[in-house]
Amino acid sequence: MTQGCGAISRRDVLKTSAAGAAIASSLGTGNVAMAQAEPSAPPTAAVRMKVNGKQISLTLDTRTTLLDTLREHLKLTGTKKGCDHGQCGACTVIVNGRRINSCLTLAVMHEGDEVTTIEGLGSVGDLHPMQAAFVEHDGYQCGYCTPGQICSAVAVLEEIRAGIPSHVTEDIGAAPGMTTLEMRERMSGNICRCGAYSNIAEAMAQVAGVKA
Repeated sequence: MTQGCGAISRRDVLKTSAAGAAIASSLGTGNVAMAQAEPSAPPTAAVRMKVNGKQISLTLDTRTTLLDTLREHLKLTGTKKGCDHGQCGACTVIVNGRRINSCLTLAVMHEGDEVTTIEGLGSVGDLHPMQAAFVEHDGYQCGYCTPGQICSAVAVLEEIRAGIPSHVTEDIGAAPGMTTLEMRERMSGNICRCGAYSNIAEAMAQVAGVKA
């Protein structure tokens, strides 16, 4: 079936395939596996930070988020993993007095930082005033978003007291007022699927000492 000088016949193709299969078979699966590159170990780094008042030291994969560090390595499961993309606020914690989405930041970025989670704000027998207000105003609802909501709420009041403006602050040269408008705007990054927003706003207003 050769059709001309240099052309490859069907028989030649079959011979080549059979030879290739014989070579692969002679290598065996073990040899094939040895031929593959060994996966390299992930890079790690030592991290020290203070979490809820306790100094901790860990050696972590440098790609570990602060959220996974808290939940998986320190077993502080009060901080919730919601969207894992920084869009729902369920993973909000307080770092050096400022609220952040812990799913969007790596643990190695917080060497020496002070982290506060919901477990560090209060306990069952000694609730933080914001936790107590959430109970009083039924701000918990299903409870999944609540740790992030409370951490945000605590930090929001401190932001306003520190004079940090928001998108609704009319005069950014003046100290923002402790108003429900300021509080609602600053809490907009925390999503509650139960729709307990009015209850949460009432709890925050109570702690802030203003009318909701």
